[in-house]
Amino acid sequence: MDLDTVRTFVAAADAGQFQEAAAELAVTQQAVSKRIAALERKLGVRLFTRTARGAELTIDGQAFLPHARELLRVAERAVASVHTGRRPLRVDVIASRSAQSGLMRDFHHAYPEIELDVVMLFDIETAVAAIRSGAIDASFRAVTAPGRPLPTDIESIRVLDEPLQLLTGPAHALAGARSVPLAQLAGHRIWMPGLVPGTEWTAYYDDLVAEFGLTIEATGPNLGSDALLDTIADTPALATFMGGQTRLVWPAGHGLRRIPVTDPTPVYPHSLLWHRDNPHPALTTLRAHLAATATGHDTAGTWAPSWVIPR
Repeated sequence: MDLDTVRTFVAAADAGQFQEAAAELAVTQQAVSKRIAALERKLGVRLFTRTARGAELTIDGQAFLPHARELLRVAERAVASVHTGRRPLRVDVIASRSAQSGLMRDFHHAYPEIELDVVMLFDIETAVAAIRSGAIDASFRAVTAPGRPLPTDIESIRVLDEPLQLLTGPAHALAGARSVPLAQLAGHRIWMPGLVPGTEWTAYYDDLVAEFGLTIEATGPNLGSDALLDTIADTPALATFMGGQTRLVWPAGHGLRRIPVTDPTPVYPHSLLWHRDNPHPALTTLRAHLAATATGHDTAGTWAPSWVIPR
């Protein structure tokens, strides 16, 4: 159904005269008459009766009027849902408890008037495809994996270097340490069932293993953080890596330990990706906020893979 004819019908119904409706719509009275006639042919009913005072709605016109108003409201909402600056800013993060979510939480506190839509996509290829299609406005990623440069229309800024910590149960050999040198972890079993071949975070840990001779096991299904914490708490031989700003909650009886890793401290580099032609005004605000609050870049005594895009 042509929305211009529906809009003309509503204007004529409200004005009670085709001439006044034409003035409101900035068209000729003849154009109004033609649109109303076309709508009547479409519906197969008479919508107006001409009188000395103008145009009055028929019974069918009265029945159609509330639906016509709703059609126009739905059309306005449809346009607003994709209209730059009026729809929410769509941002991708890896997980709800990650440091990336913390960055978005801080941004929301700083700019509560900006409406956000936070999603969780899987890998960098999925995220980049969503940015290029317009499905999302930005994504947090460790930019980028070896041999997979970003497309030229995607830009990025490094916003956070998150130190890794060793997470152990109370009976682990390192549970009492206040910190642990990275080289000392060689020979210890580090269990990370969330590592998926081909992802940027697996590429990160592959380089960490190769450079420092660590043993990282990715066996078994990834049943979520709660199952991982249960296993680490109950298995003295296992430990895992966790981001220092990753929020974790576990039962008091688990007795888990978060131990800083030093000499060097491995940092996971979080970057924001976006399409260079994205005009959403809130994206500019987000980028400026993250640039102003970015921390931990190129700090002495830290390690990150050589393929990570620098600041």
